[in-house]
Amino acid sequence: MARQLEEQIVGRFPVGRRLRVLDVGMGRGAQALRLARAGHQVTGVEQDPVMIAAVREEFAGEPEGIRERMRIVEGDGRDTGVHFRPGSFDVVLCHGVLLQVEEPDALLAGLGRMLAPGGLLSLLVRNGDAPAMRAGLSGDWAGALEAFSTVSYGLKRLTSTLAGIGAPLHTWYGVRVFTDTAADDADLPGDLEALLAAEERAGRTDPYRGVAALLHLCGVRG
Repeated sequence: MARQLEEQIVGRFPVGRRLRVLDVGMGRGAQALRLARAGHQVTGVEQDPVMIAAVREEFAGEPEGIRERMRIVEGDGRDTGVHFRPGSFDVVLCHGVLLQVEEPDALLAGLGRMLAPGGLLSLLVRNGDAPAMRAGLSGDWAGALEAFSTVSYGLKRLTSTLAGIGAPLHTWYGVRVFTDTAADDADLPGDLEALLAAEERAGRTDPYRGVAALLHLCGVRG
């Protein structure tokens, strides 16, 4: 996903431009820190105090110049309008937050308002078009059958939502096409680079990306 995001940033903004980035639901700050190291001004929004403490500890080991480019706001991603003025950011990230939100329209509308004209919105969401894949690949047949009746946001509905908030879908990728059933604590394989290359290729190639566990959607503010 980091490679996909980098591809979109490089393709949309002039090389060397320092971007204003908002990371809503920044978690442990992996993407925020990577972008701050690249020279961008990053604001992270997070409501979990445990995550915030972990992020601050991680940032504390960075050089002063990088720490100065980082700001953390404790709050809910649905309250961006309380903290920031419309159009304040060139890039808005919301990775994983929508996995826990049943009706994301209001949250997405708020994120769209944060974007400056031409700004990039990067979302990581569950693939509502293939809810049975993980259970089926794990041999959980009852779970797979149950998932077929699950109503979830798919690419078509999300495309419509992004158009409605003024940040139409520009491109999309699949994430975790081959590796979603791997255990969270699994050891990294020796051929990690080959694994990442295969995932990256599948994530941009039909029909593979259509059955990925997650979708990475990139919208652009008109």
